[in-house]
Amino acid sequence: MNHFFVKPQNIDEGVRVLIEGDDVSHITLSLRLKEGDQITVADGEGNKYLVELTFLDEKEVRGDIIKEFDRRIEPEVKVALIQGLPKSKKMDIIAQKCTELGIKDIIPFDSERTIVRLNKKKVLKRQKRWQKICKEAAKQSGRARIPKIHKIADIDQILERAKDYDLVLVPWEDEEVKGLKETLVENKEVKKIMIVVGPEGGLSSKEVEAFKEIGGRSVTLGPRILRTETAGLATLSMVLYELGELG
Repeated sequence: MNHFFVKPQNIDEGVRVLIEGDDVSHITLSLRLKEGDQITVADGEGNKYLVELTFLDEKEVRGDIIKEFDRRIEPEVKVALIQGLPKSKKMDIIAQKCTELGIKDIIPFDSERTIVRLNKKKVLKRQKRWQKICKEAAKQSGRARIPKIHKIADIDQILERAKDYDLVLVPWEDEEVKGLKETLVENKEVKKIMIVVGPEGGLSSKEVEAFKEIGGRSVTLGPRILRTETAGLATLSMVLYELGELG
């Protein structure tokens, strides 16, 4: 079933829905939906509805809410991925797949070993593209919330943000003692988790120590070294599975 996002104010007392903007042409021209057809609509704040279309023209689409979905769609545990800025279009894949899995926030990280250097114009352009990718992936996967792509941050800004999280996980290839599963088993009650992944060259030992100093946990993901575009996805999947949000 086709899925769309609207602003919370476009849902009238849980009875009617108004769809505006680019989605109107998508519904009327691309999908060729008509009165009586059903779609699902989310407000971006965790609420999702089954809607029957009642009016369509070139400017707006309206529909009546048939029911609100009771099944929990969004993970209870809120996960943020701090992703060392990778080369090429790897961030596109990371944004798309993390959205499908259930990420809440993605914060690009300008780390010590980041190779990519972007001017202000390119930063804004990339951020808009990544946010659009998140929106499309959220629609495709039927989510009730669109993950937020934050501005590129440096180490000091990330360390400050980390204070708001119950658990900070730092997958690191040089960690040989503590595994991710063991760490999660010891922290079953956490509600906000930050995952910190380095760029292609990985995190420096100085950066890892900085996270440890504020209570972060360096963890091994196993005997094989994962690429930067794989490490975050693998960690997110294991976190959500171990805490009962996947599988």
